[in-house]
Amino acid sequence: MRLIDRGNLPRIARKLAKNDQHLAKVVKLYGPPPLWQREPGFATILQIILEQQVSLASAKACFDKLTTRVGAVTPEKLLLSTDPQLKADGFSRQKAAYARQLADAIVNNHIDLDVISSKADHEAARELMKLKGIGQWTSDIYLLMALGRPDVMPKGDIALHAAWHKLSGDPRPTASEFIEIAKRWRPYRSVAARLLWHYYLSERRNGSK
Repeated sequence: MRLIDRGNLPRIARKLAKNDQHLAKVVKLYGPPPLWQREPGFATILQIILEQQVSLASAKACFDKLTTRVGAVTPEKLLLSTDPQLKADGFSRQKAAYARQLADAIVNNHIDLDVISSKADHEAARELMKLKGIGQWTSDIYLLMALGRPDVMPKGDIALHAAWHKLSGDPRPTASEFIEIAKRWRPYRSVAARLLWHYYLSERRNGSK
């Protein structure tokens, strides 16, 4: 399995654009998308959990406060943090609980992220989703951005739905409808997702509604 990296991302984006007029518009307007690569491991999964149902800016502010307080974010340091400390960092009670459960699972060897990184997409996602607080979207984002998997379309990502709605002119799809739409971009759905995020963020920067 060839992973997505800075070397092949532009080429694959252009290949998708040749076969899809909507993605071609993205490449024409804004060029190939960024890689948005993240380091595999506990800290990245924790940050993705923080990003659930909030803005990326809000999640980053919370994660940055945690980093300022503890330094490198590890499971051990998370478990040593008190509830008031996590609350001061910006964690909700629910996300603090999710973070503790993830950290505990790693420390006690109930889950091995190195082993997960070697598994097929569906197997890796299944292992991650055994943990409370990690659903389909969170596992998809981890596989796409941290593990570089080429054919993952994050389910339920509203930015992707909004970008497709604007590009295609079709009604905004549900999560399940969009997964069906995305089958046309196999085996590079991860690159299609990056193109759609690229369009969404670029349009927002330009002030487009």
